[in-house]
Amino acid sequence: MRTVTQRVSEASVIIEEVKVAEIQKGLLVLVGFEEADSETDLDWMASKIANLRIFGDQNGVMNLSLKEVGGDMIIVSQFTLHAATKKGNRPSYIKAAKPDVAIPLYESFIQKMEFELGKKVQTGRFGADMKVTLLNDGPVTIIIDSKNKD
Repeated sequence: MRTVTQRVSEASVIIEEVKVAEIQKGLLVLVGFEEADSETDLDWMASKIANLRIFGDQNGVMNLSLKEVGGDMIIVSQFTLHAATKKGNRPSYIKAAKPDVAIPLYESFIQKMEFELGKKVQTGRFGADMKVTLLNDGPVTIIIDSKNKD
């Protein structure tokens, strides 16, 4: 499981010219799954992201989590996070989980994230062609891989 977590001042998702998600201060989380991902990966990732101390405290130091600042979240599925680019110029997505595996993982991750945050999170739609806009705050962008917990 791989995520790209971005601290945003605002973000939105548009599908077929309809805005399906919109937040102000919070996190935009792009998430990709591979066949080997499990509930353990989901639990670890949800806790890690919910508790990342990447928001400024009263001194402007990144010392507060999304939970502590009461920010919002959008989660967007993105299988291209598992692109293999070592050989040739056309990325291979062989490591990305197929929809029959990825969709239940995606839905479970959303539920786990909502439990961690104690509130609803907004989402894109799995497999849809989405237009994602964001104003990265900082910029702060964190890449996390559940298979590389160092």
